[in-house]
Amino acid sequence: MAQFDRNIPYNNLPLLPPPADILDSEVLMKWGLASRYLAELNKNILRLPNPAMLINTIALQEAKSSSEIENIFTTEDELYKAISDSVKEAGASPHTKEVLRYREALWAGYRTIMKKGEMDLKGTIAIYQQVKNTTQKIRPPQSKVIIKRGNSELRPGEIIYTPPRGAGIVEKKMQNLIEYLNGDKKDKTDPLLKMAIAHYQFEAIHPFDDGNGRTGRILNLLYLVNQGLLSQPVLYLSKYIIEHKDEYYFSLQSVTERKSWKRWIVFMLNAVEYTARYTNRQVDEIIDQMAETLDYGKSKIKWYNKEVNEALFAQPYIKPKTIGEVLGRTSRTTLSGYTSQLVKHKILSAKEDGKEVYYINNDLIRILEGK
Repeated sequence: MAQFDRNIPYNNLPLLPPPADILDSEVLMKWGLASRYLAELNKNILRLPNPAMLINTIALQEAKSSSEIENIFTTEDELYKAISDSVKEAGASPHTKEVLRYREALWAGYRTIMKKGEMDLKGTIAIYQQVKNTTQKIRPPQSKVIIKRGNSELRPGEIIYTPPRGAGIVEKKMQNLIEYLNGDKKDKTDPLLKMAIAHYQFEAIHPFDDGNGRTGRILNLLYLVNQGLLSQPVLYLSKYIIEHKDEYYFSLQSVTERKSWKRWIVFMLNAVEYTARYTNRQVDEIIDQMAETLDYGKSKIKWYNKEVNEALFAQPYIKPKTIGEVLGRTSRTTLSGYTSQLVKHKILSAKEDGKEVYYINNDLIRILEGK
C-alpha cells in the first residue's frame, strides 16, 4: 500500500462501494445488536401520545452535542430560553444560534426526505446552508481546505488531513456517494452498514468549507429514516461521539491511512447500539414521568388535563402563552393565575430573566440531561 501523505489532497479517495471483504463475524455480530436495539427504539417511539411532541427535545440535545463536537458550546439554560420564545431566539448568542440552526436543519431535512423519498445532493447542500446560515455550496476547486490539530492537542496546528480538491472532483465523489445511498437494487448491503460507510466517505470528501461534521451527522439520521429504520430522527449519536471523541477521529483516520474499515464500522455500530439503548431509556422515563405528572396535576388542579400535560413536556422552558393556546385563554391575568397554580404545586418552577419569567419543567430537564 502506498504511503498516505496528509499534506496532499486525497484525490485518490476510492469510490463506493468499499471491498466486500470488510465484513466478518465480529462486524455482523455488532450489526445484529445494533439492529435489534434500533428496532426497539423505533417501536418505543410509537408509545408516545404524539410522536412528534417529544422529538423536539431529543433533537435539541442532539443539536447541542453535535455542535460541541465542533467546539461550539452553549449552556442548556441559554438554549432552553431561546427555543421557548422566538423573540429571545433572535437575540441569542452566536453559539446558541448555531445550535438552533442545527435543529432546524434536521427538521427541514426530515420534511424533505419524507417528501422526496431519497437522498440527493441538492438536499444535502440545503442542510449545510441552514447549519451554517450561508448561501455557499460545494467548496470551490481553488480553496486550499486542510484539517489541522486543535490548539488543545499535541502538536497543535499540524496538518492531519487534506481532502480532495480540483475542478469537478468533489462533485464527482459526492455524486458517487449519493448513488451509493440510493442504490438499493444494485447494492444489497444493509442500511445500517451503509450509513456507517457513507458517513466516513462524506467526512473524507469534506465537501464544504465548514460544518461538514454537523451536516454529516444529520445525513446519518435522515438516511435511517429514509430506509425505514427510524420513523423519527431521534438517534442521539453525538452523545456517544463526544464521549469517545478521540476514538471517533482515530477510526476515521484509520480508514484513510490504513483502509481499516472494520475498526470504523464497529465503532459506528457500537454508537448506534449505545445510543438506541440510551434513547429508549429516555423515552421510557419521559412517558413514565408524564403519566405521574398527569395524575398528580389532575388531583391538585381542576383545569389540568392531558393536553396541558403534553404541552408542558414539549420543551423544558414554558411560556404562559403555551398553556393559553392549549386551553383557549388569552387573558394575562388568567394565564398568570394558571402558572401560579402550577408553581404552587411544584409542577413547574419560575425563573426570572430580566423582565421575563420562564416556567421550567425540572423533571423533563432532569431526564434530558441524564440525571
